[in-house]
Amino acid sequence: MAKALAEQGGAAAQYNLGVMYHTGQGVVQDYREAVKWYRKAAERGFARAQSNLGLMYANGEGVIQDYVYAHMWLNIAASNGHKDAVKGRDIIAKQMTAADISKAQDLARACGRPPLSGPV
Repeated sequence: MAKALAEQGGAAAQYNLGVMYHTGQGVVQDYREAVKWYRKAAERGFARAQSNLGLMYANGEGVIQDYVYAHMWLNIAASNGHKDAVKGRDIIAKQMTAADISKAQDLARACGRPPLSGPV
């Protein structure tokens, strides 16, 4: 049922399915599937999905670890009111060069949203 709702395009359902795959609740844990569903919800502006996607990039879960994309997604989530994303973004920034932070900020600002997909 959750997958059917997510496939219909509801951001909250997509986020919830991402959580299920991320944690293995009711499904086999699969970080790549979690990233897929978080990305769909994140692209629809769902701040919690944006934050979780940023953390997945930071930790290299289901994607190649990439602090630029982690910072970008966390920055977008923070701009959408997700307070914990601010903390995560600031922690990631300490591990980045100034050029990488600038790149992440440019990506986050591009049309107010990131490109439709990042590195996998």
